[in-house]
Amino acid sequence: MTGYDDYGMPVGAYAEPESLTHQAYRVARAFVIYRAIPAAQQIRGSNWSWRKSLSLVKVLIVVWFITLYWGERSVFKGSVDHCRWEQWEKWDASANPHRLIFVADPQLVDPHTYPGRPWPLDTLTVKHTDLYMRRTYSRMQKILYPDTVIFLGDLFDGGREWSTRTTTSPEAQYRKYGDSFWLREYARFGNIFFGHWGDGGLLTRRGQEGRKIISSLPGNHDLGFGKGIQSSVRKRFEAYFGHGNRVDVLGNHTFVSIDSVSLSALGQENPESVKELWSPTAEFLGQVKGQKQRLVHKELRRQQGFKPDLLYFHDIVESSELPKAQLPQFRESVAEFPTILLTHVPLYREEGTPCGPLREHWPPTPPPKGQTEPLEKDDRNAIAVRGGYQYQNVMHRDITKDIAEKIGDLQYAFSGDDHDYCEVVHRSYPSAGSGIREITVKSISWAMGVRKPGVLMVSMWNPVDNTGKPLATDASAPTLQTHLCLLPDQLAIFIRYATLFGLTIISLAIRAGLITSGRIGTNSTAHSPILPTAEHEKEKAELSHQANDSLDATSSNSSTSTERAHLQVRNAGARTRSVSPSAGYALPTPQSNYAYPLIQHAGYYGAADESKMEPKSWSTKPMKKKTKKTGCGLFIQELRNTVFFVGVPVFAWYFWLIRN
Repeated sequence: MTGYDDYGMPVGAYAEPESLTHQAYRVARAFVIYRAIPAAQQIRGSNWSWRKSLSLVKVLIVVWFITLYWGERSVFKGSVDHCRWEQWEKWDASANPHRLIFVADPQLVDPHTYPGRPWPLDTLTVKHTDLYMRRTYSRMQKILYPDTVIFLGDLFDGGREWSTRTTTSPEAQYRKYGDSFWLREYARFGNIFFGHWGDGGLLTRRGQEGRKIISSLPGNHDLGFGKGIQSSVRKRFEAYFGHGNRVDVLGNHTFVSIDSVSLSALGQENPESVKELWSPTAEFLGQVKGQKQRLVHKELRRQQGFKPDLLYFHDIVESSELPKAQLPQFRESVAEFPTILLTHVPLYREEGTPCGPLREHWPPTPPPKGQTEPLEKDDRNAIAVRGGYQYQNVMHRDITKDIAEKIGDLQYAFSGDDHDYCEVVHRSYPSAGSGIREITVKSISWAMGVRKPGVLMVSMWNPVDNTGKPLATDASAPTLQTHLCLLPDQLAIFIRYATLFGLTIISLAIRAGLITSGRIGTNSTAHSPILPTAEHEKEKAELSHQANDSLDATSSNSSTSTERAHLQVRNAGARTRSVSPSAGYALPTPQSNYAYPLIQHAGYYGAADESKMEPKSWSTKPMKKKTKKTGCGLFIQELRNTVFFVGVPVFAWYFWLIRN
């Protein structure tokens, strides 16, 4: 007998809820019992075959899944894997080179890039170019893990056009874009490159000073070119990225960066009117030799374990002696490190100077028959010597000569701007002896006119003694090796997607046509009921049999009915009656002949006078049979359904890939 507590509630009426683990177990158990096991029994009991399982829709889904994974993952990983340092470096086994990557012309796509491109094409272009650079840059950090990354200018595409607080854009269509828009572009650049700098880690490699990223070199799309530069635009750029004129010592090599777009104003008409533009770079070049020497001293002291900077002496100096007073200086003489020039605008060269076989857009012109050497002058393969609004393909001849003389002992130069690869040796300018080898680096963006973007990898190994002299036995041996790392062809990936899309539509259209013509069947169950039902006559006979038989027969029929494969269907008409039950609506007396609970006989009120009952009808409204489509209607329905069944999982997979 159930007990009651002090509050009059049955004991055990309330209990703690089941734990999440137990609930999950019950759900899993129910899934196995009511879904997995019946499905397995159905497969085992049916005529299962590979032909039925590998339907066209399923095959297309699998093909799309594989293709999208290749285009969004495998091709990027494979391209960067082919550029591993160990596969092309040629140093001694004991070498520990400094590894550097040059990134040129990201030129983030903005309203200046494609001004007439409609929505949503412009938005998709921005998203996909950013996604491409983010993937390749992140993959480089994880796989290549460079010690230093240097950008060679043109970080933005329309940076020079966005107005400042004191100036407006030279072009009226861009005057609505101001500082707030530039700041959003700066954050966008940072999210792509600064935000993924540590994807491979932040630890310093053995024997290196530390990891470094340098992005201060400006391009003509960042500031403008020559006299077209606005001082406030340049100040804004330098405030966030640093000064374009600087000296860095990396891997026992001296890198000299110059703001060549501002210096180029010196070679235009009436340069004195815009002296504030070119004078900072000119002053920097006048002092660069001394700065190079000081930085080499500091680096050698650091390598020897001393403090890099000399200490200042605290002393009282008479005013008369102030003109003779000097700051502490390094007294010992040291050798120079190999000097490398960094500039956005390439150095001047003669018209038609060939760029070599690695130039993608305009490969070298084949030499005449019987000649094996490449052409000495190849206008097709060369960088055109010309200029226009806010750009100039190469620097002025006199400016280039002045740069080489003032920096001194130049061995290498790296530039951007052209978007394609170009390698030239300049022998007409002062250099370290064998000419200045200049490499113009490819753009990292697939929207800059080259099908295969790229970056330039540089490996530097220059062991020196305490005075900076090389320890290598062969003084003429190169201390720097380069490798062009090509990145995926994004347009080719899109073309492959478009081709597969066309084949998918054609295949599904052929399938729909064959179904329409009756040559193949369809597994569509759109016109079938959700649950199986019994036939109309059989249900009528069963109902009559249940009403007139005895208790034993009724029980027998109830048991038999439970074992049938079909379900009975009852509707409102089956319960319609014109008179009350003979025994009334009260519950039966305990002397009832029922041997089972009344719930077993719900709806049965005993035998009644059939003459007073209304004729039984199975349904009050005739069911409308859905007409089966034929011809063009069936073709469109099948094509639409199959495209939907393929498209939903494929698009879900694609969006997951691009978001992760």
